[in-house]
Amino acid sequence: MHIVYSDNKNICQAEVINLYQLNEWSSANKPHELFQALLNSHNLVTARHKGVLVGIGNALSDGHLVVYYPHLLVHPDYQRQQIGKKIMEIMHHKYAHLHQQILVSDGATVDFYKKCGFEQAGETQSMWIYQGGDH
Repeated sequence: MHIVYSDNKNICQAEVINLYQLNEWSSANKPHELFQALLNSHNLVTARHKGVLVGIGNALSDGHLVVYYPHLLVHPDYQRQQIGKKIMEIMHHKYAHLHQQILVSDGATVDFYKKCGFEQAGETQSMWIYQGGDH
């Protein structure tokens, strides 16, 4: 299978919302806000198979010291095929020079991110005010 990875923002709202809905992410309930957030990301990496969006990851960064990875999704039919790993490799390469790369993970994704080189940040705990119902 040939997957094409791109770090441009050439996406359409409908395909993005579809991917988020398939992954049952509550941000799909705010389609305009979600789409604008992705377009305003510091970096956005997409994965396509035969033109269909099958993966997406974004980064928020000051461009000098810190990067935060808020979203990484892979179409359910394409999971466990190294797509998420490749998206993270692209992000790591782009931001390798930064002092800190951060993300929040829960459930089964913790093991995935450990395989990507992340580790628990000391005794820190993730905290949030969250309006979604998917966690």
